[in-house]
Amino acid sequence: MTSSLPCGRFAPSPTGLLHPGSLLAAFGSWLLARHHGGLWRLRIEDVDPPRTVPGAAHAQLQALAAFGLDHDGPVLWQSERGAAYQAALDQLLAGGHAFICHCSRSDVAAAGGIHHHCVARQPRPDPAVRFRVPPGSVVQFVDGLRGLQQQDVHAEVGDFVLRRADGCWAYQLAVVVDDAAQGVSEVVRGADLLDSTARQILLLQALGLPVPRYWHLPLLLDAPGHKLSKSLAALPVDSAQPLPVLRQLWRLLGQAPAALDHAADRDALLAAARRAFDPGLLPRSDILLPAGALSAPMLQNPPSPT
Repeated sequence: MTSSLPCGRFAPSPTGLLHPGSLLAAFGSWLLARHHGGLWRLRIEDVDPPRTVPGAAHAQLQALAAFGLDHDGPVLWQSERGAAYQAALDQLLAGGHAFICHCSRSDVAAAGGIHHHCVARQPRPDPAVRFRVPPGSVVQFVDGLRGLQQQDVHAEVGDFVLRRADGCWAYQLAVVVDDAAQGVSEVVRGADLLDSTARQILLLQALGLPVPRYWHLPLLLDAPGHKLSKSLAALPVDSAQPLPVLRQLWRLLGQAPAALDHAADRDALLAAARRAFDPGLLPRSDILLPAGALSAPMLQNPPSPT
């Protein structure tokens, strides 16, 4: 899926229906890609079966379509990508960047919570595989919204898991392999994933893959300061009424409401948004919502995914 055009993506995990915070990230990513005449990919990150809610992925795709957030190319499903992840893992093992680890969570916790060398008290029949993070692994990158970022991955994170002991692929490995496969050049996502970026850059470098540019959009917080996905305000968005929802999201992204005043339907609104979108107006910090700020027609009572 390589292209000379800028390419963004939205990659929800199917753990539930789309709530305002996740739709804000999707709309922001879509706007950045479309404003610059670029591509926008979709990916379902169903790499963690224990957390997957049956029917949630298809409900998310239906909601995105209802809001007119069209995508380019086929939807990529992580559950079908095991061979690609195994090939990347084999490359990392062969290059000495990854190693088999018999440490349990309790072993790592007893050693201070950060893995710097194996401290397993006994071999495990189902060992994990970790990425080796040597001392001095300091990563710097410039975030499109938050400026220069730096993390000492050795000191702050340590050796991190690539394949879990239960056989599931870790998010960090899957995301970098899939971003490269989809030709993603602009990773636009919520600020809750900012801390993962340095690890992903180390993986990309070890695999010889291009490092995209990163934009971490603000999180929506409820009145007490909780992320929406952890609060009562995480009710799903009402896809039956796309115009008022998109107008609210447009304002939350710092854009001028008057730019959409004359849009009479969804497609006209999205066309106007593409023309008027200004990345320089995006908020740089998380958005604290007063009580009742998100209400009908933004939210709906959650149906059971089918």
